[in-house]
Amino acid sequence: MARRAVEGRLHRYMMGLPPDPLWKLLAAALTEHGYLPRMIRRRLGLAVPLDTTDRRVFENIIIPGYLADPAVKSVLFVGCDNYTAHYERKYFLRHVFWTLEPNEKMRRYGARRHVIAPLEQLAQHFSEQYFDLILCNGVYGWGLNTGSQCEAAFRQCHACLRPGGHLLLGWNEIPTKQGSIALSEVASLRQFERFRFPPLGTSDYLTDTPYRHIFAFYRRPAA
Repeated sequence: MARRAVEGRLHRYMMGLPPDPLWKLLAAALTEHGYLPRMIRRRLGLAVPLDTTDRRVFENIIIPGYLADPAVKSVLFVGCDNYTAHYERKYFLRHVFWTLEPNEKMRRYGARRHVIAPLEQLAQHFSEQYFDLILCNGVYGWGLNTGSQCEAAFRQCHACLRPGGHLLLGWNEIPTKQGSIALSEVASLRQFERFRFPPLGTSDYLTDTPYRHIFAFYRRPAA
């Protein structure tokens, strides 16, 4: 019955007849915030940028802020999905840009330089002091969960960053998936110093989002 009702409403729409109130609600839900175009692009395997408050801060302030630093030449982006597929083309064509993602199916959304591996295996693929910047947004609590994973991941981030190199962590204070260890308890993260990111004027930036997405800025000490 539900399928027939939807088909009937689609027929009314295709015939140019006035939509009933329920169809208006359905159409609004599909088109609000670009949901329908996003759904179509996802089905076609195309890039599907996110238009959320935290993503706008990340793409319009944080990435350009880092790239304004001429010392940032080699960049690692951790975690790939359809909403990050355009990053290399849009932001990093002039940089040595790598992506890292453990899920082989996400390879198509990665950069030309791509490694299929979790962050806690970073040092198996890159030499010490290779990167100037590591962007790790939405990984803690979404694959990087346990204490041992976090300790290994951030220890290897420290090793693979040059002295003075930067690490960005983005995570949800109210997570959908909970990490089993608080970041304040991760000893390997204490190897870094906190960094006051100039465009935002803080080392911890809380976005105006229901899930309280936070961007935390770190730097490997220069000496």
